[in-house]
Amino acid sequence: MIDQDPIAKKKESSDSQNWPWWPLLPLYPYGLRRTIFSELIPNQIWSFEQLQGLYYVAVPVRLTVVKIDGGLMLINPLPPTSELNKKLNLLVEKYGPILTIVLPTASGLEHKISLPALSRSFPNAELWLCPGQWSFPFNIPSELVGIPKRRTKILIDDGFPHQETCKWISLGPVDIGLGRFQEISCFHKPSKSLLVTDALISINPEPPLLFDLDPTPLLFHSRESGDEPMEDSPQARRKGWLRLILFASFLRPESLSIPPLSEILRNAFKPGLRNFRAHFGLFPFSWNKGWEESAKELIGNTQNYIQIAPVVERLVFPRAKDVYIKWLDQLKDLKDMRWLIPAHYKAPIPFRKRELNLLSSQIKSGKWAKGKGNWKFLDSIDEGLLKQGIVPANPLEPFKD
Repeated sequence: MIDQDPIAKKKESSDSQNWPWWPLLPLYPYGLRRTIFSELIPNQIWSFEQLQGLYYVAVPVRLTVVKIDGGLMLINPLPPTSELNKKLNLLVEKYGPILTIVLPTASGLEHKISLPALSRSFPNAELWLCPGQWSFPFNIPSELVGIPKRRTKILIDDGFPHQETCKWISLGPVDIGLGRFQEISCFHKPSKSLLVTDALISINPEPPLLFDLDPTPLLFHSRESGDEPMEDSPQARRKGWLRLILFASFLRPESLSIPPLSEILRNAFKPGLRNFRAHFGLFPFSWNKGWEESAKELIGNTQNYIQIAPVVERLVFPRAKDVYIKWLDQLKDLKDMRWLIPAHYKAPIPFRKRELNLLSSQIKSGKWAKGKGNWKFLDSIDEGLLKQGIVPANPLEPFKD
């Protein structure tokens, strides 16, 4: 047998990872979406991960597959590339059809944008959406963006799917000005797993496996200036990952500064960097002392450190801490909870009553929606939006009885 030509194999792989609708939400890696598949809970829950981000600030985002009576349920949609669908269909062959697709968040655009295509891949699946769906800059009805109305139901309003297997718990709603934040978490009873979208995270201390397919974002941000080549090594990958999580968590962390334009241009377009992969040497970042300590603090001193993402705490719940605490208190009623599976970063994470009580105690006793240090830029965004009347001073007012 003659091996397939390497160029042909590469093209076949690229074709299977093609996402033609990427211009609707032009996030890195644009039209090429590689997928990592893994089993999280044996014979119960599986993960499909892809990268998404801006300017190489890319982090993994997860579609979760859950075993239910008679088949499978998908939570937090992702672009259904041929590669993803092929791996999904392997689960279908073994465990039964895709019965349900759930979009459990009102504001998760990275999941919403791929729901129409995913629903077409599984035309017999019932769709369940979080109430209060909205889009920006134009608030377009769901059916006009391609979500089929005839098989779509609304969580809470129309009940919940698979209640014999799952318990559903709402975080919010909270008014964030342009729309609402609301997230419906799912407790999968057979696996004792809590599935969330953005409500909780635990950040990997090492770069996720997804970056093994293409470490470019890590290598790009591991440099000190634009004239440095992007050289691959375990040290460079870890350095880039620590900087990526600071970007993703704080948008502009305290230890980051922007060099003068003259310096940025002086370091650009050097030999070996005149290509799109290196952004032609344009590197508008300068990292100051202390950045690594900030990243390690974000990861936490203990294994499987669980937290609310800083950007969610400071921009979604700055005046709604009680709403978040109420949600945590509801989780305490879940029987025999063992695992947490978010849509971002690490999963599964041990999450029993002990971890939940510790997290709840830390949030209740600690300072909320901080405004100094790494939080300063997030604070300036929130205060600016509040001053302009874009976000409300009382985010719960529209949802009072």
